[in-house]
Amino acid sequence: MHVLALNVGSSSLKFGLYRCAGAAGSACLLSGEAQGLGGPDASFQAADAHGATLVHDTCAMSNAGDVIGRISQLLTERPTLKPDAIGHRVVHGGPRLREHCLIDARVTTALETAATFARLHTPAALAVIRWAGQHFPGLPQVACLDTCFHANMPPVASTLPLPREWRAAGLQRYGFHGLSCESIVHQLGQQLPERLLIAHLGNGASITAVRQGISIDTSMGLTPTGGLIMGTRSGDLDPGVLVHLMREMKLGADAIENLVDHRSGLLGLSGISGDMRALRAAAATNKEARLAIEMFCYRVAKELGAMSVALGGVEQIVFTGGIGEHDAQVRAGVCERLSSLGVVLDLARMQQGHRQITSDTSPCVVQVLPSLEDEQIARHTAALCGLKA
Repeated sequence: MHVLALNVGSSSLKFGLYRCAGAAGSACLLSGEAQGLGGPDASFQAADAHGATLVHDTCAMSNAGDVIGRISQLLTERPTLKPDAIGHRVVHGGPRLREHCLIDARVTTALETAATFARLHTPAALAVIRWAGQHFPGLPQVACLDTCFHANMPPVASTLPLPREWRAAGLQRYGFHGLSCESIVHQLGQQLPERLLIAHLGNGASITAVRQGISIDTSMGLTPTGGLIMGTRSGDLDPGVLVHLMREMKLGADAIENLVDHRSGLLGLSGISGDMRALRAAAATNKEARLAIEMFCYRVAKELGAMSVALGGVEQIVFTGGIGEHDAQVRAGVCERLSSLGVVLDLARMQQGHRQITSDTSPCVVQVLPSLEDEQIARHTAALCGLKA
């Protein structure tokens, strides 16, 4: 079965075509990404299974619908790469959708209702689902939910300290980056430890505590805004801050949402950028950039320590995501604060790009693994469309 995996962001769309063969596993046949949608420098690139460039150009693409059209054209030109099904990353399924599922009218309605929980993500995903249906009519489509991996967290972790009537309305800790976490568990396979911490660090960032392959706690909450400091998102705040902004600064809901989702985090701290690479370049001469980096590393280490308590100890930590995979200085800044967890960093291994970056004598193993969300989407989609494992 050939599965087209679609992973939409606020101004980008990643895609991959996978051959799924049940127990024989999956293989990427083609992958690519469109960036800068709606801007003057929008780009579209795709590569084959060997990484050779098939297309890389700039063109007018106002939204993800234009990208779906380009993908359709790309695949039409290659008849052997015709997809049999389409899988979508959907960040939030709300209280009614807690499992990956085939998309039908009921699922679409549930996602529309849940869009208020992830206004940065879900409306864009729904639009991509509609466009995919237009360009690939008749193909089954699957919603792969980032919240699914955390659906069975114990009540002590998932329950918010709110009155019963609000909890009954679906206000709880859902957790996100679930597909990324699933991909880490899958990659570890037989080497999966009983007590694992996953640090997904990118523009969005979270820590997840995994016991025997199951999420038992995670740093994000009701929405993807909570938890760690992120690129432009504030992460956890004293609720009194929001009340103060409403009462004294006269900010309404939209202004507060814009503040905590788009103007805070690394961007708000530095006044420069939410991109760690830009902060790293400015850090030598800019104290606000240095503070933003230092606070990010501190908060990640602090959350890892808290999650080790949830697990009753930790055997292994995995860094993943754009920052987690590619920024060795951030990993070092986090790990140097984790000696109490038994982390003994091996700087030579880290600088040489080894998967394991701790010494052989380190009681807690630290590894760097890629986040293979799209492959996970393909795997779930194939299974839900009838492919036997």
